Amino acid sequence: MMKSRCHVAIVDDDQSVRKALERLLRASGLDAETFGSAHDFLASLPQGTTPPDCVVLDLQMPGTSGLDLQRQMARFGLQLPIVVITGHDEPGMRARCLAAGASAYLRKPLEAETLLAAIEAAIAHAS
Repeated sequence: MMKSRCHVAIVDDDQSVRKALERLLRASGLDAETFGSAHDFLASLPQGTTPPDCVVLDLQMPGTSGLDLQRQMARFGLQLPIVVITGHDEPGMRARCLAAGASAYLRKPLEAETLLAAIEAAIAHAS
């Protein structure tokens, strides 16, 4: 199982989704921090701070989408494991997200075990 000190960032514009995911991750022994937008997440990453071990990233968000955030992180050299979640699956989107560096692509509604396994695999692969 995952080490208990793993820190996971949840980036989703839906507050109820953020709260549910935060509860799930904390109940599973993970540290979780939530962000309502890509901008809020990027602003939380000042130089010299330790980035999260994994990012759970909603694809459909107003302003900067999850795919846009992935591309921005790549431009900044941020190589973080990313688990993309979406309620609006589109043809070809899984391939685009994985090509942009996502470790996993999951459709909502999420199964707790599937999400936790994807986070664990993403962190293990990055280590």
